[in-house]
Amino acid sequence: MAPTLKGGDAALLPEFPRGPLDSYRARASFSWKELALFTEGEDMLRFKKTIFSALENDPLFARSPGAHLSLEKYRELSFLRCKRIFEYDFLSAGDMFESPLKVSTLIQCLGMYDWSLAAKYVLHTLIFGSAVFSSGSERHFTYIQKIFSMEIFGCFALTELSHGSNTKAIRTTAHYNPATEEFIIHSPDFEAAKFWVGNMGKTATHAVVFAQLHMPGGQCHGLHPFIIQIRDLKTLLPMPGVMVGDIGKKLGQNGLDNGFAVFHKVRVPRHNLLNRMGDVTPEGTYVSPFKDARQRFGASLGSLSWGRVVIMAMAVTNLKLAVSIAARFSATRRQFGPTEDEEIPVLEYQTQTESCSVAQAGVQWAQSWLTATSASPVQAILVSQTPELLQWRLLPYLAAAYALDHFSTSLFLDMVELQRGLAAGDRSARQAELGREIHALASAGKPLASWTAQQGIQECREACGGHGYLAMNRLGVLRDDNDPNCTYEGDNNVLLQQTSNYLLGLLALRVRDGARIRSPLKSVDFLDSYPSILDQRFEVSSVADCLDSAVALAAYKWLVCYLLRETHEKLNQEKRSGSGDFEARNNCQVFHGRPLALAFMELMVLQSFHEHVHRPCVPPSLRAVLGRLSALYALWSLNRHTALLYRGGYFSDEQAGRVLESAILTLCSQLKDDAVALVDVIAPPDFVLDSPIGRADGELYKNLWGAILQDSQVLERASWWPEFSVNKPVIGSVKSKL
Repeated sequence: MAPTLKGGDAALLPEFPRGPLDSYRARASFSWKELALFTEGEDMLRFKKTIFSALENDPLFARSPGAHLSLEKYRELSFLRCKRIFEYDFLSAGDMFESPLKVSTLIQCLGMYDWSLAAKYVLHTLIFGSAVFSSGSERHFTYIQKIFSMEIFGCFALTELSHGSNTKAIRTTAHYNPATEEFIIHSPDFEAAKFWVGNMGKTATHAVVFAQLHMPGGQCHGLHPFIIQIRDLKTLLPMPGVMVGDIGKKLGQNGLDNGFAVFHKVRVPRHNLLNRMGDVTPEGTYVSPFKDARQRFGASLGSLSWGRVVIMAMAVTNLKLAVSIAARFSATRRQFGPTEDEEIPVLEYQTQTESCSVAQAGVQWAQSWLTATSASPVQAILVSQTPELLQWRLLPYLAAAYALDHFSTSLFLDMVELQRGLAAGDRSARQAELGREIHALASAGKPLASWTAQQGIQECREACGGHGYLAMNRLGVLRDDNDPNCTYEGDNNVLLQQTSNYLLGLLALRVRDGARIRSPLKSVDFLDSYPSILDQRFEVSSVADCLDSAVALAAYKWLVCYLLRETHEKLNQEKRSGSGDFEARNNCQVFHGRPLALAFMELMVLQSFHEHVHRPCVPPSLRAVLGRLSALYALWSLNRHTALLYRGGYFSDEQAGRVLESAILTLCSQLKDDAVALVDVIAPPDFVLDSPIGRADGELYKNLWGAILQDSQVLERASWWPEFSVNKPVIGSVKSKL
């Protein structure tokens, strides 16, 4: 049975304004309201509406067309807005782990408005707060209420100036002194300064600081977290022994104050050690509930995955915003047509068309125009390239937004399960393995999501032509704000090695000990059958049979098994030739470990979405469109691995590649009429989307023209107009200015 609104509350999902997008909405094969309700549920839809309404009606969040804030003013405004979010009390301390969907929804809503605000809120509550909750014990829980009342403001300090992804090489130290029952936190030099720490630049009063734990006897027990006050609560001046500052303007997210801190023999009480993974007695004995360091490290890896899991959601949100803007633009932007008097929306153009297609008609019209007007060669090039082939360029990213959104939400819930286990004192082998598995998924998930968003935003920017280059249409801001996701919480290429190492480790155990490959989330269980999977071949011969994501799912399982075998053999070959373990693994990355990790992650996203859209509870009216989204994401992603599929023998003739490509184009054509309705499900209100060319009414030119004229200086002459005088010497004028 299809989900329905309780009491039929039409105000929750109001109709869109009438306008140029009506024709596409009328052609949709499904009800966008039904899909929104199925995807998010009524409770979350109401929660989103509450958040968006609060932002739109609060003057503090008013959009200011043409305003150019200074760095200091932007950061002040971000802090005031963050403070106001707490005043609205959207979340309580208990919601952090009792209502994870509310947490995820709030993050996405704030990010859709402004990522500087969202990141500031997330770093304080989720990253700093969850570190205290999951890594600490009852003696630290007093901090939780202070976090939500903003009595303190927090940050998460792991990365240092000279080390980021290589956490084992972090150089900040914590030496225990039994005589005073204190830890001495120290930065040995400036390269050990905590660096790039969000909220630390201007606002954080407390930090979770990771340092190497040293005991009086000289033994080091590795990286452990401490909660340290870095600024005075009343004056915001640095605490004694702490040098803290701001690292300066960035390429994006400048409302967030990223900072650094250097510690000079700062003394903190023994109980400031967040002691969930390991503790120190007053006398100076190290104790841990984990029997071996591997289990402790596995559990700690899970707790360190929060940032990467959140970044996945951030990147997906950016992709949803960009594709919403570009799809609505493409459905209303008309260029060329079969006759001189008829222009069609650029969304109608495909990459490959029949001889009578509108794309060719457009080119033919352009050629006749060029002949009639004697246009220049440059004009000829520009006109011949004008009919943008947008279905193939945009619709796969729309499908990716849906697939990645489902997976990132699922992984977020898995992360919450891990944190609940830690908080409950679960020290089982399964809990440690869950931490390792989530670490592997997050380490490849962040690169896949952030790179897909990066590429998708750029494609959307180009698809919107010159209008997409206007800052007011927001695509440039989205591109800049998403860019750090490729390096925050670990460089993407380095993180992929974490995932490939995880997979290689599982295979090594199977080969050496005959152990079955199993994991708590069942992400790697298929690898237990990898010899038989490698015997499979692509047997689909028609496009019609290829339009199901199950086809790509089987191909991806073969691909991952093939890459795993090839990487394993390459690693052994390197070792046999005399390479050490580090050098051998390093030599396996470019053409083995890296594609292995990415293919595995694409398989995980596809498998999760495929299972989701084929559940019995999916309303019959939504099965077709969701199935097409799943198939399009699957085949589009798989198409990038065609060379490997041929090299490994999964594809045996050229017909396989042709069927794959034709299926992608067929799915694009089938989804074309649903594109606007699919965007209506994921796009926020116009106030939040903040893009004239992406507004829900589709009045592209009216909205763009109106936005341009809102700038108070648009019609003013330049302030330097006297310099225009032809009688004024240019060289002398410039020198006087310098």
